[in-house]
Amino acid sequence: MSQAGDERKCGHVAVIGAPNAGKSTLVNALVGQKVAIVSPKAQTTRARLMGIALEGQTQMVLVDTPGIFKPQRKLDRAMVSAAWDGASGADLIALVVDGRAGAGPKVTQIVEALASRDKPKWLILSKVDIAKKDKLLALAEKLNAITPFDQIYFVSALDGEGVLELKSAMAGAMPPGEWHFPEDQVSDSTDRMLASEITREQLYHRLHEELPYAATVVTEKYSERANGSVEIHQQILVQRDSQRGIVLGKGGQMIKAIGETSRKELAELLGVPVHLYLHVKVKADWDDSAEIYEGMGLEF
Repeated sequence: MSQAGDERKCGHVAVIGAPNAGKSTLVNALVGQKVAIVSPKAQTTRARLMGIALEGQTQMVLVDTPGIFKPQRKLDRAMVSAAWDGASGADLIALVVDGRAGAGPKVTQIVEALASRDKPKWLILSKVDIAKKDKLLALAEKLNAITPFDQIYFVSALDGEGVLELKSAMAGAMPPGEWHFPEDQVSDSTDRMLASEITREQLYHRLHEELPYAATVVTEKYSERANGSVEIHQQILVQRDSQRGIVLGKGGQMIKAIGETSRKELAELLGVPVHLYLHVKVKADWDDSAEIYEGMGLEF
């Protein structure tokens, strides 16, 4: 059990990077359980989410931010703004770079933008299990020449390589202070928000490349039944009738598969039986709705 008093440390780590760099996978690994959804597609994370990791007497609030990219629409701009806002108040900025993909324009622009930030900056090269070591070293040297980093780490969040060392080092960099969250809390997301995210994750995994970006999930009802199980009603919002048909699938098979997988994962995460009801609705302007932005934790 942790001891109270001045031995405790607590701080914020902003986890930033280009889309699909592996930020959410790393946050989940540092926390020790799933708090952020992941997918092979870019821009899966839309809002700024906090994962909470403990290391001895230290609590680290990991701010998992949306990927930083050139915004094309209002939702994109809100996501990029959320990412940089997450970095502004952090005690440590951790830039995650896909070690296999290398230093493309998106990455170099972020590195250049970090030069003006006076917070400690760490470079974390991810996915090192599938990247060549000589390429990793050259990439680290190239990025460090653009903006000097205080520390450089090589990790694979999927197989755990380097994660424990990184977590220990992060804990050592946190300032003294009382913890911001209870010892058993792993995220600032409510169960209602988590439910929406788990279903949205299935849209990314099961549907073709473009449709998940034109869809979102709203949890309309979240209630506990007398027997302790949870009843959840969600709307999957899409922008066109043709997209609704894709989400439903032939004979309703796609929406059934999405619901079954989401329900099983939610039951495991929540620790209680889950009754999940999904409905698909066409709402052409959902990505221009203040209420939807608020539900995602973004500024409208």
